[in-house]
Amino acid sequence: MHSGATNAGKQSPARSRRDRLRERPLSALISTWFGVGLLPGPTGTWGSAAAVVVAEALFAGWGLASVAVLALAAIAVGIPAATRTAELLGAEDPKEIVVDEVAGQAITLFGLHAAFPRLAGGTAVGGVLAAFLLFRLLDILKPGPVGALERLPGGTGIEIGRAHV
Repeated sequence: MHSGATNAGKQSPARSRRDRLRERPLSALISTWFGVGLLPGPTGTWGSAAAVVVAEALFAGWGLASVAVLALAAIAVGIPAATRTAELLGAEDPKEIVVDEVAGQAITLFGLHAAFPRLAGGTAVGGVLAAFLLFRLLDILKPGPVGALERLPGGTGIEIGRAHV
């Protein structure tokens, strides 16, 4: 007897993606970066922009180590959350998953601030903007081994393949 319940990856077409995300609310919350991945339009860009705001606030308040913690936490918690969400939505790399952009953008900003620790004022804004644009460009083009990393299974391919800068 069919009760209407679904297994991960075998959803009824009548159920919306948002309804499916409600089955795993914590994984959905993390993998969509608190709902940013549910915004209309270019979700990867929204995820990266949200990561810049959070990473720069952390950097201003607690320094470089806090940006490293953000990157590591986004990877460590993001991989299992992205795996569950991808299975739930029945897709290898659903557009709603943006925690990988958070990890990649945090890694990029960590590199920027580590390489140029004395950035201030307009120079800092320009550096952060350049880091944002460079990450987005590389995330879209996926040069070299990045494309191969995305073919790793589950959330690992989503996280590692995208968090490459």
